[in-house]
Amino acid sequence: MKKYDFAIVGATGMVGRTFIKVLEERNLPIGSIYFFASARSAGSSITFLEKEYFVEELNEHTFDRNIDIALFTAGGDSGDIYAPIPKPEGTAVIDNSRAWRSDPSVPLLVPALHREDMEKNNGIIGNQNF
Repeated sequence: MKKYDFAIVGATGMVGRTFIKVLEERNLPIGSIYFFASARSAGSSITFLEKEYFVEELNEHTFDRNIDIALFTAGGDSGDIYAPIPKPEGTAVIDNSRAWRSDPSVPLLVPALHREDMEKNNGIIGNQNF
């Protein structure tokens, strides 16, 4: 079974920690996982599947590695600035921020309702954030 490399951007926030918990519960085929946050949270640690990881600062070089799926839940302008960066490398970005919700070129999907549309994107998928 293929394993996927994940990144969680905004990992130290409440939603980021919820993403982490859900990934642990789902037992997905995860190869590597990376955790990113602001400079203020960089250097802190996160436990995922009983292994400790250090949180890295989100910057323009964050995606200079293989990442298949990046879950964005960072606040401020992080989604605007950093979500487009992985596209040329083939990373699928699922953005939970407000950054892409009004962009007509970015599908706004609820996976349980729009599963057939998941592949129709330009590298970024918006999330409704109910």
